Amino acid sequence: MSSLTADRLFGVRGKVVLITGGSRGIGKMIANGFVSNGAKVYICSRIEKECKAAAKELNALGTGICIALSADLQKLSDVERLVNELSKHEKMLHVLVNNAGATWAEELDTYPDAAFTKILMLNVQRVFTLTQKCLPLLRAAARASEMTGNVPNDPARVINIGSVEGEGVPPRNTYAYSASKAALHHLSRHLAGRLGWDGITSNTIACGPFKSKMMAHTLRTQGDAIKSTRPLQRIGEPEDIVGTVLFLCSRAGAYVNGATIALDGGGLVIGPKPTL
Repeated sequence: MSSLTADRLFGVRGKVVLITGGSRGIGKMIANGFVSNGAKVYICSRIEKECKAAAKELNALGTGICIALSADLQKLSDVERLVNELSKHEKMLHVLVNNAGATWAEELDTYPDAAFTKILMLNVQRVFTLTQKCLPLLRAAARASEMTGNVPNDPARVINIGSVEGEGVPPRNTYAYSASKAALHHLSRHLAGRLGWDGITSNTIACGPFKSKMMAHTLRTQGDAIKSTRPLQRIGEPEDIVGTVLFLCSRAGAYVNGATIALDGGGLVIGPKPTL
């Protein structure tokens, strides 16, 4: 029997990782976690200057490597260019983190048709497109894994960053966003059922409130109320998302496939607050 040390269970050293929207917010938190633990991380962002600045900052922190690749994932041509560029440097991809996304809040009566087109394209369709284009690299990583019979002990991973707004009805006017995240969660399960046979897992992290540009206005105006109404009484921290991702992408999470993990401090399961 081998020793089940933390390094063996949770190590990601040497893995090749692609994180979309990795220059800020949750994506940057995740990139920090991988770089700090010895992975080779590619981050992509629409704004090249921000992406390069984030990569420089992350390279100063950890034992791994961070490389910036700019791409506007709304454009199919940029998705194809991104994967082609990655393929020039890497023969395999161990982890794809689909984190890039957008939101749109507006009153029901004036909610624009264009919002649905933009939000569903980036939050759902482009997740499918990028995953599809990365399949040769992901399959190569699965084949290179240590095997038990013909089954990889450490499969390739697709991690989709969803939202609790896709699990429950939100109190905000984010109609396209909540619909897109619900669709993403189901797409992730659908992919899990197909890609598991290829040695690739697909899982979703349904995030609650974290400190990010997307959440900045909400936290500024409603932060105290959000904290007071969830059982753990706080906002998500980098350690929360990084720990969850490292679990899913290491040997410890190799048997998890098709899961949706709510990372929201209990916001989806709010019960009566005890009185003293």
